[in-house]
Amino acid sequence: MAKKTPTPTPKQIDLDKDTRSSTDQFLTTNQGVRIQDNQNTLKAGDRGPSLLEDFIFREKMFHFDHERIPERVVHARGAGAHGYFQPYQSMAAVTKAGFLADPDKQTPVFVRFSTVVGSRGSTDLARDVRGFAVKFYTDEGIFDLVGNNIPVFFIQDAMKFPDLVHSIKPEPHNEIPQATAAHNTFWDFISLMPESMHMILWAMSDRAIPRSYRMMEGFGVHTFRFVNADGKGTFVKFHWKPMLGVHAVAWDEAQKISGVDPDFHRRDLWEAIESGVFPEWELGVQLVAEEDEHNFPFDLLDPTKIIPEEMVPVQRIGKMVLNRNPDNFFAETEQVAFHPGHIVPGIDFTNDPLLQGRLFSYLDTQLSRLGSPNFHELPINRPVAPVHNNQRDGHMRHTINRGTTSYQPNSLGGGCPYQAMLSEGGFSSYPERIDAHKVRDRSASFSDHFSQASLFYHSQSPAEQQHIIDAFSFELGKVTYPHIHERMVGLLTQVDEDLARAVAANLGVAVPHEPEKPMNAGVPTDADPEKYEPKAAKPPIDKSAALSMENTAKNTIASRKIAFLVADGVSLSDVKHMKSAIKAENATVELVASRLGAITTSDEESLSADKTFMTTASVLYDAIYVPGGEKSVITLAAHADAIHFINEAYRHCKALCFSNDTAPLISKTFIDVQGDSGVITGGNMQETSRRFIQAIAGHRFWQRELVRKVPA
Repeated sequence: MAKKTPTPTPKQIDLDKDTRSSTDQFLTTNQGVRIQDNQNTLKAGDRGPSLLEDFIFREKMFHFDHERIPERVVHARGAGAHGYFQPYQSMAAVTKAGFLADPDKQTPVFVRFSTVVGSRGSTDLARDVRGFAVKFYTDEGIFDLVGNNIPVFFIQDAMKFPDLVHSIKPEPHNEIPQATAAHNTFWDFISLMPESMHMILWAMSDRAIPRSYRMMEGFGVHTFRFVNADGKGTFVKFHWKPMLGVHAVAWDEAQKISGVDPDFHRRDLWEAIESGVFPEWELGVQLVAEEDEHNFPFDLLDPTKIIPEEMVPVQRIGKMVLNRNPDNFFAETEQVAFHPGHIVPGIDFTNDPLLQGRLFSYLDTQLSRLGSPNFHELPINRPVAPVHNNQRDGHMRHTINRGTTSYQPNSLGGGCPYQAMLSEGGFSSYPERIDAHKVRDRSASFSDHFSQASLFYHSQSPAEQQHIIDAFSFELGKVTYPHIHERMVGLLTQVDEDLARAVAANLGVAVPHEPEKPMNAGVPTDADPEKYEPKAAKPPIDKSAALSMENTAKNTIASRKIAFLVADGVSLSDVKHMKSAIKAENATVELVASRLGAITTSDEESLSADKTFMTTASVLYDAIYVPGGEKSVITLAAHADAIHFINEAYRHCKALCFSNDTAPLISKTFIDVQGDSGVITGGNMQETSRRFIQAIAGHRFWQRELVRKVPA
């Protein structure tokens, strides 16, 4: 007898329904309420602060914050270090923040650098934004400056953050690809969001593949507010300027480093601190008086915009030094918890809608990641300022509170802990006037999406512009939908026509005869589409020198790593002289040979090889030196790995130096020594070492790429 099929219960029907596609359905909340605007948070006026009652945003962000356990949803892979910050002079005229008031005061800090997209096990060298988060342990409490190495962001409103991250993460059907934006879903999203164009130009530039955490800028991204003792507010943007300059690796080099040493940036930071060459940054601020808020051709509250340094100079107000590595990676680097809402008196927020959303999201996500509202009691998160409040209990409570009162006001506990007056350091929010309708909207002043993207591109050197073209071509070349190619080329025509033509040629698509009107899919239902159309605007200035890494500091080789290629018969005097000169500049030398162990010099003395061609690669070094010695040179010239080592370094535009009698080796390479200031050959050793050190400080000789394609 056939078994009777049971009638589905309502619960089973619901489960079956949950597996269906969302095609042709209305967008709803998790409670089934249809959503009219999924693009903007609820605000008090179109430039006002976001409202706590926005249940749609809170539900969306709450779910997003708890999607991954236990690693961070974004910024999962990171490295950190301890150090201190010291101001150059008192900033009391603009802020009452104590740690910025006394030039003799050192404030402890912990800094965590990170990639955004990849998992904890991904490579350091992915093309990606880098997180740059600084925890200040001030006497007035914790201040977290949670930023990136790029000063702008992809989106203008936090409502879109889950969508952005969902698009760039591995695709949900197969969890591929890891730690990269070069896939369909990301570029589908970007091609429908014109507001992302400024950020995507930065992301396709060399800023997204830094040479080192120690050689990248940091930015607070948002416009914040300083408040002085008199209650006067001043808009402020935060900058970190590295003392070593801002440098990058070549894209081909980055891909190879990922295979040879995916921990390259972690190792670099650790070894620099261990060797005593401490990473240093200057803290800079751009200050804008409140009465000048609307005197710019862009909106200060728009997180997709910068204030060009030519319009408001960056004042360098102090220095941060990282001088101690963590004792335990998990306890410190992994458990450290940052939050933009951790501020101290003298620093306050603005109504930037992306910042307003972060103020909810960062605190909320700690509960999922660290499992307790007591995450602030972990040693790495614990403030140096004493903590007294009536919060009790909770998972993993560390503090043992005495007394009978856990409420306020009280009389049984003598009224303690009691509220502090302003004169006693009590925090008071800036009394900004708000008088507006409650709306889900965006200010029309946020509608210029292309002028600063154009400014960024036009500010780059020719080599940097070519790298941006190559990056767009590589990333979009991984996209399998031609209509996404066409949409992106249409958007690029709004940035620069030559850029659009070059990328279109590589993708095999046509460039529109006239600049296309870009599609903006981020328009709420029932909204006036004209209000959300990108507006044409002229860049505030033609070029900004600060936007090109070509104009960075190039006056030191401190902490750089140089490979000496050696074999039996190498000139001991060449090795000693060059090594001495390089070490005097606080750089590192490693001897690379075909084998480990003793290398016999031409003087019948012995040197010890540090690495072999099998255990290292040119991509791990900043420069290459080949000392003389006839037997050594002949041996290297016959060694295919040595030839590849040199050719690859040349291709990646690095400084190379060859002592006298190395012509037989040079002739086996692709190197053209004529007119290339990055290739030093022969001559007096003292002059040769001086020129080589100068070339290393120049970092890269990108013009090599523009003149010819160098095989390797």
